[in-house]
Amino acid sequence: MEDKLKWTLLATVAPIVWGLNYLVIKAFLPADLFLWGAALRALPAGIVLLLIARKLPTGDMWWKSLVLGLINMAGFFILIYVSAQLLPSNVAASVMSLTPVAFLFLAWPMSGERPTLYKFSFAVMGIIGALLIIGGAAGVINPWGVASSLFAVCLTAFGSLLNKRWTSGQPLLATTSWQLTWAGLALSAIAAFFEPFPPLTASTITGYFYTSIIATAIAYVCWFGALAKIPASSVGVIGLLNPVAGVLGGTLIAHESLGFAQIAGIAIVLVSMYFSTRTPAAPAQANPSSNG
Repeated sequence: MEDKLKWTLLATVAPIVWGLNYLVIKAFLPADLFLWGAALRALPAGIVLLLIARKLPTGDMWWKSLVLGLINMAGFFILIYVSAQLLPSNVAASVMSLTPVAFLFLAWPMSGERPTLYKFSFAVMGIIGALLIIGGAAGVINPWGVASSLFAVCLTAFGSLLNKRWTSGQPLLATTSWQLTWAGLALSAIAAFFEPFPPLTASTITGYFYTSIIATAIAYVCWFGALAKIPASSVGVIGLLNPVAGVLGGTLIAHESLGFAQIAGIAIVLVSMYFSTRTPAAPAQANPSSNG
């Protein structure tokens, strides 16, 4: 029980810093350099973790880590960068609230974790809360931003579950570093052909440091570590903290509006996350000696 609690708490680190990452990208990084934005998020984080892990892939982990890196990091980071620039940070984070449902249904065929009515009910409850957050946002919502966020939802659920299957028994820091390094190298090669290198100012360096070291290196170690230790459906629902962090960060730092519907949505999300990560009590067994 204590081990599960530890990994549950560690799992909350990732969605919180990811929710704030939308705000950091929008405030500190160039809007039109999304390939370099994704590359400079992945590569420094991968190198730092690789230096700590001091281990290279062996056998089929060479190609598996490449595939996982392209899914979990390269493609996902591009989509997140685009949605962060096209949408208010609270809305961009809220669309990602669909991730728990993607986890619930993909975990069944990929990991053998059949969704229970208990977990499904609270996942739906969390989505309702996130929809209240989105519906309470002011201004026009860019449909391309929403589309990129929805695609990111599918990609991260599939990639995280594939990671759980392929890296089982492998060292956590090493497998995460391999994926990030592969993604960073691939993205850098593509970005060099299509985009100028971004200006390195105090603002952009701050942004790249947060998005690479905090929102990537630290967050993914916590996320993948928790995914290996507790059910994927529970980790997916913990991801509902993403829109909560995005909304609160956008309100407190970027002065984005926060209405009653969004406050109610935050409350619903937190309640759903709390109950969905708890194991429901087993029904009481009747005492045979008390029967007539």
